[in-house]
Amino acid sequence: MTDMKKLTASLLLLTAFTMMQAQTTINRDPQIAKMVTEVSKDSLESYIRKMVSFGTRSTLSTQTDPGRGIGAARVWVLSRFNEFAKQSGGRLTAFIDTVTLQPDGRRVDKPTLLGNVVATLKGTDPNDNRIFLISGHLDNMRSNVMDGTGDAPGANDDASGVAAVLECARIMSQRNFPATIIFVAVSGEEQGLLGANYMADKAKKGNWNIEAVLNNDIMGSNNSNETNVINNTKIRVFSEAFSVLDTGKAALNIRNLGLENDGKARQLARYVKEIGERYVDNLEVVMVYRNDRFLRGGDHTPYVQRGYAAVRFTEMNENYTHQHQDVRSENGIAYGDLPEYMDFEYLRKNTCMNLSNLANLAKAPQMPREVKVETKKLTNYTNLSWQVPAAGKVKGYYVVIRETTSAVWQKKFYTTELKMDLPYSKDNYFFAVQSVSDDGNESLPVIPVPAGR
Repeated sequence: MTDMKKLTASLLLLTAFTMMQAQTTINRDPQIAKMVTEVSKDSLESYIRKMVSFGTRSTLSTQTDPGRGIGAARVWVLSRFNEFAKQSGGRLTAFIDTVTLQPDGRRVDKPTLLGNVVATLKGTDPNDNRIFLISGHLDNMRSNVMDGTGDAPGANDDASGVAAVLECARIMSQRNFPATIIFVAVSGEEQGLLGANYMADKAKKGNWNIEAVLNNDIMGSNNSNETNVINNTKIRVFSEAFSVLDTGKAALNIRNLGLENDGKARQLARYVKEIGERYVDNLEVVMVYRNDRFLRGGDHTPYVQRGYAAVRFTEMNENYTHQHQDVRSENGIAYGDLPEYMDFEYLRKNTCMNLSNLANLAKAPQMPREVKVETKKLTNYTNLSWQVPAAGKVKGYYVVIRETTSAVWQKKFYTTELKMDLPYSKDNYFFAVQSVSDDGNESLPVIPVPAGR
């Protein structure tokens, strides 16, 4: 090779390396990366097998038997939270939040005590009232949703979600976060999202500042029936386009600014995809543009209906022979939601995705305030400005942009200023601003509104 060819080859390699380095603008926070490594598939499996051992966890099952039914199961979950609280320096507290349900003529046929097991990891910043919530539902069902006596293992639906909640609580309770994190195992999901409705209503009436709800439901199996697809490298995140409360002027503003794809839940879905894929190897978070699976619902929905940002995580390929089925064998097909049909390594990755998002959110400053875009004159530049967040130590800000047809943010620009002028037209791109901590943890993004409005 001639000297000129060698020089050209070297320059090409240097250019490629420089481009690769320039694109690597976001690094893993070592503290979060360490927490992710502590998620144990053995712990997750032990939680699930313990929950299965209660025979049934139907909301209508016994609440007096110490070894069987929903009552025994929620006492055990509470005992786990209380064990984790011992390592929290007094910041983690837990209790069973109860309410008596009356017969409703649908899926509650007798007065029933409903109990959500709630653990709260108090934030360390007294000026930060943000709450981030992770949930899974403790109850399960047989083929007949009104059968509260027969066995129903419910390993994947939804002991998998509760196991993720428990494992996140175990690891995160050993650390400090400026914002508050709530871990909850709800009841009554199979009877009509009753526990989640109770808690979401309580949050709304109490004016809780919930910035994100991560709901986990059916997230521990990697294969589907019928199509026989096997894949443990993808998980779905379902998100509402915009809030049902966005009516009147809010709905008009969405139309005028073209923000049909930028509601709170959809922004949260983008965020969890970016952060989850940052920290978890061999996992793709697949955004699905609907609130839940086709004509179905989950425990995030009551929060969405009250204006909160809430999303649902569900495995990529559901297996309906192992969901809402009595344990049996018919025509050579095994039915029932048993632990042996789960992939605990897949569940570990999905739990890591939850944990990394909770930690990144809770470590980040609050969102920037008064995010504006200048519209006084026509220009091919976009001029953005904002104010410092109400709480949290801020190192700087990211301005993120994406083309109008892109599902995710495509570029990030960092600044320590409270404004940025970009040579990208607001006609062709969407913009948002995030606060960034010293450790590089980003807040949720804030879409700018026209200055003067």
